[in-house]
Amino acid sequence: MVDKKLEPAIIGLSQEEKGKIFQAMHHEDGAFIIPNPWDIGTARILAQLGYRALATTSAGYAFSIGQQDNTVDREDMIKHVRDIVEATDLPVSADMENGFGDSPETVAETIRLSSEAGLVGASIEDASNQKDAPIYEFELAVERIRVAAEMKASFSHSFVLTGRAENYLVGRPDINDTVKRLQAYQDAGADVLYAPGVTLKEDIAAIVSSVDRPVNVVMGLQGVKLTLAELSAMGVKRISVGSALSRAALGVFLRASKEMLEQGTFNFSDDAVSYADISAMFVGGD
Repeated sequence: MVDKKLEPAIIGLSQEEKGKIFQAMHHEDGAFIIPNPWDIGTARILAQLGYRALATTSAGYAFSIGQQDNTVDREDMIKHVRDIVEATDLPVSADMENGFGDSPETVAETIRLSSEAGLVGASIEDASNQKDAPIYEFELAVERIRVAAEMKASFSHSFVLTGRAENYLVGRPDINDTVKRLQAYQDAGADVLYAPGVTLKEDIAAIVSSVDRPVNVVMGLQGVKLTLAELSAMGVKRISVGSALSRAALGVFLRASKEMLEQGTFNFSDDAVSYADISAMFVGGD
């Protein structure tokens, strides 16, 4: 059964209180892990296990509703992140992709809506989703972060804005341009800096040493075996896993489904969590 000692200690906090807690977490000694649920159930499970904050995953949510990443519109994404916020008493930061539009004005509106949904943090990336020019031009990318920072500065509560440099995810492993962009996003007002897809220790160290803001690193990528302790020693402050938990769950689902179809056996159930244990984690849920 579930160890009740693992239930979160944060109960019924306001958005302002959650914002202060989340902001402070980035300035503690060492790094913290912020896992990425993709629905209400996984958010509540992660809270039960003792995590102190959550981050949404755009890809994980898209997969859960049968879509590819970057195909969910802003209205549906805002509804989704509100569900995650309301699922637990933990601070929540959201993956807001590229702000759901090219213009700085659209990005600013996305950040405003994020706050209205109860979030205390969000990330904005510089990927354009255009094949011929997958990364926004430098000046536009910086301006998008600047207006996002201006919007979050108008809030009455703390809001952690993460500036993302997407070079490595679109096949442009240029550490110099990535560092240049992250430094500019810092100057534009980003509170946290993030270059998903960077996997080499020397590149992560270069990013950490080149900026004066907390750095987020994504783990859960195939072939990358860095640990919490190793990343903490490098100066990383926040570790997320993106869609990795979602993909891990889908991997088990696919293997079990193929076992039934191809072999006619049901051995996958030997590793399934018990009905009683998972039910106990949702006691008190709506």
